[in-house]
Amino acid sequence: MSAVKAVGAAPPGFQLEAPRENFFGPSALLALAVHVLLVAALMLGVRWQSRAPDVVTVELWRPPPELVAQPAPPPKVEPPPKAAPPAPAPAPKPEPRIDKPDIALKAKPQPKPKPEPVAKPKPAPPKPDETMMQRLLAEALQREQQTFAADRERQALKAQLERESQAARNRAMQTWIDKIREKIRGYIVLPPDIRGNPEALVLVTQLPSGDVLDAKLVISSGHRAYDDAVLRAILKSSPLPKPDSAALFERELKLTFRPQD
Repeated sequence: MSAVKAVGAAPPGFQLEAPRENFFGPSALLALAVHVLLVAALMLGVRWQSRAPDVVTVELWRPPPELVAQPAPPPKVEPPPKAAPPAPAPAPKPEPRIDKPDIALKAKPQPKPKPEPVAKPKPAPPKPDETMMQRLLAEALQREQQTFAADRERQALKAQLERESQAARNRAMQTWIDKIREKIRGYIVLPPDIRGNPEALVLVTQLPSGDVLDAKLVISSGHRAYDDAVLRAILKSSPLPKPDSAALFERELKLTFRPQD
């Protein structure tokens, strides 16, 4: 009571202030308690986050069910389709009744039928000119005959040329052989006891140069001395005369010799 009164009795112009000791104590305690709770909460949170969670491994396994072969279902037999019932026959329709007019209509005049056009006969194709055909056939036959005659003439000319060529070769061959025989005769020494005109056939083998390789008696003249004289003369005549043309050369020649020739 005395304190209140003392405050109330203060002079005007002065403010009343509560003593500081009375208001500082509870506020400080409350602030300290709040900080302690905050620090505890932070520590619990950090510890909770830094701890790794426990891992639990669970293996679930069950053997697969055994496959049991199921029997195939029996084939489904479908019943045959039922035949549709026959459709009812349609009822006959009554024929419409036509009333005849009392007044007969006059018959209309019918148009006259038009005459059908008569097809004109086609002109007959012109007959082939037999004269022209005969002339063409005659010309073809004539050309064929001319061709045949020309071929026959060419063959005859060819045969003639071949005969003339062979004759010319034979003459040149005979001329060459006569030269060879003439040279060999100059070396034949006739034996003194020879009589008549016997003939000896000799096979002469020579080179293209005319050198004699061999001389063989093919047919004897019947006089041994004359045959030997002919063979010796052939060897002495080497080389023999050459033909005028190289195409006439023959490696082997058959020559006849008579003492009277």
